[in-house]
Amino acid sequence: MRLRALLTVLLVVPLVTACVDDRVSWQIDGTREHTLSLIREQPFFWDKKVELSMVVSRMPACTRRHSLGMGTEKTRVEVYQVPSGAFIIKVGRRMYATESQTCIEWARIEEEPAGGMGELRGIFRMRNGSLEFVAEKPEAAADDEE
Repeated sequence: MRLRALLTVLLVVPLVTACVDDRVSWQIDGTREHTLSLIREQPFFWDKKVELSMVVSRMPACTRRHSLGMGTEKTRVEVYQVPSGAFIIKVGRRMYATESQTCIEWARIEEEPAGGMGELRGIFRMRNGSLEFVAEKPEAAADDEE
């Protein structure tokens, strides 16, 4: 009986550990209370696709999780901010608009907005085997460094 339990554990552990559950946040204004967080979940190790979700949070007022659909391990998620303060989330060719005042608004955008995408704030991507948010340097700071 003991051998059977050991074999079961040895067979189940690789199945569970091969799944993906990554989370990383961008602190919008430098605080943990105002964030956009990307969640990547792969419930089955044999599936090459991952489920992507974006959590919009401005505590204590609101927190909401929205689906970005399916992606792969290499899917990059770009974050733009328009002058009104709203965000455009770009995943491949798919785009979504959201805001962090109520965290409720979430809409699929079929084409680039007439006023443009806004300022690229950063990209969620894989680097050296881990998910990270790479912030875009503001143009003024980049000009100062030259």
